Amino acid sequence: MNKVLKAKIMEAFSSVLPITLIVLVVSVFQPMPSGMVLMFLVGAAMLIIGMGFFTLGADMAMIPMGEGIGIELTRSAKLGLIILVTLIMGVIITVAEPDLQVLARQVPSIPTMTLILTVAVGVGLFLVVAVLRTFIKIPLSILLVIFYLITFAVAFFAPAEFVPVAFDSGGVTTGPITVPFILAMGVGVVSIRSDKNSQDDSFGLVALCSVGPILAVLLLGIFYRPSGTAPESVLVVEAADSREIVKYFLLEMPRYVGDVAMALGVLAAFFIIFQIISRRYKKHQLPRIMVGFLYTFIGLVVFLTGVNVGFIPVGQLLGSQLAASSFKWILVPLGILIGYYIVAAEPAVHVLTKQVEEISSGAITAKVLKRGLAIGMAAALAITMTRILLGIPIMYILIPGYALALVLTFFVPRIFTGIAFDSGGVCSGPMTSTFLLPLAMGTCEGAGRDLMTDAFGIVAMVAMTPLIVIQLMGLVYDRKTKRSVLQAEQEIEAIGAISTEEAGKIVEFGEEPSRE
Repeated sequence: MNKVLKAKIMEAFSSVLPITLIVLVVSVFQPMPSGMVLMFLVGAAMLIIGMGFFTLGADMAMIPMGEGIGIELTRSAKLGLIILVTLIMGVIITVAEPDLQVLARQVPSIPTMTLILTVAVGVGLFLVVAVLRTFIKIPLSILLVIFYLITFAVAFFAPAEFVPVAFDSGGVTTGPITVPFILAMGVGVVSIRSDKNSQDDSFGLVALCSVGPILAVLLLGIFYRPSGTAPESVLVVEAADSREIVKYFLLEMPRYVGDVAMALGVLAAFFIIFQIISRRYKKHQLPRIMVGFLYTFIGLVVFLTGVNVGFIPVGQLLGSQLAASSFKWILVPLGILIGYYIVAAEPAVHVLTKQVEEISSGAITAKVLKRGLAIGMAAALAITMTRILLGIPIMYILIPGYALALVLTFFVPRIFTGIAFDSGGVCSGPMTSTFLLPLAMGTCEGAGRDLMTDAFGIVAMVAMTPLIVIQLMGLVYDRKTKRSVLQAEQEIEAIGAISTEEAGKIVEFGEEPSRE
């Protein structure tokens, strides 16, 4: 086996193991059918292998392609061409995003393709805004405040049962295909800039691309005025033996082969056209990129099959059983535990943390950032479970949460603002849509709550809490940095104030003073 691939798989194993153990321990106290538990274990194994292939493929293909397109766009002097290419690219990669298709199938009040295209246009338009921002050099915090104020204003006119779906759409659009590409594109766009803020502006594209879908879907909800609808319940399949389990996984896999083939096929076609026009990549680079596409394809197919088939039934059954029991409040601490560890199983998180560490030259380590994201995810699950069990309207949490996040943007270093708002989209990936959303749906069923207003919104929580946690980390980081600089300046001043005569009297520790 390729040594790099083996290392990626071992990294994925260490990421997935904690959440697997948590579910197994809970299944001992809250019994589940043995066939379902076995399906979960097979799904976990597929998740590990798929994540290993995907992260290697992203390194070899998605990231170099995104950076290359970003660099070539920046070099172009034709503003119209930049806008057109960015818009088309944003729409294409969003339509191809598997997470969006999962969400769209759960909203029967609007035709699936109508919802997908609405979200795609929202991403495309705001990707244009994000790219133009790096040229015009507008602070990210200003744009975020303006667009979120507009978004919340529109939300007051949208149907209450549709608001959670709209905010969830902003999270699921930034999935395993979209995130590596957009993050790399941001690095490419600012790579030829030499000003002091170029590093800070390399982040923030994902942040703005998460706002577009929310606003677009809210407007769509106002137009359609959905009422009295509910998402389809997830089908829980119980396998009788190991042969039936393998058969079920094999029967479901072609669906994800088709979804991923369409997604990567569109990207590959776009890459070929880009290469023909720009001649960006040399002949020796193309085979590596093609192999990277293959690894990405294998990884996503295996990953999505594993989590959709193995994790969705367990998540829904676990939530419904615990919510219907006499100790339903155990879901809050359990949610904190699951949230803390499940973030490490999101494929795009590894891409973001690695890129942050590289861009910051190690000043912001991947380990510290992952810990911050884990804390944010734990808080999101705690808030979500409490909200479902008490029936708290989602806007009571989103408005103060985003208000705090936006206020913090004016006090933290610019790079932390970009990282924080990018992290919100990155955390809400396939693990959220295929395990946490069914968990919330099951909890709603067990607690007798409304699925549209209470189950939906979990992705929105997952996307919101990292905005606050990462920026609070930025405040601490900034304060420590300023303190270190001040201390260094004081030491330099103290040394400079010592006269030559006084300096001659200074002895090193342990040295005998002169007796003359």
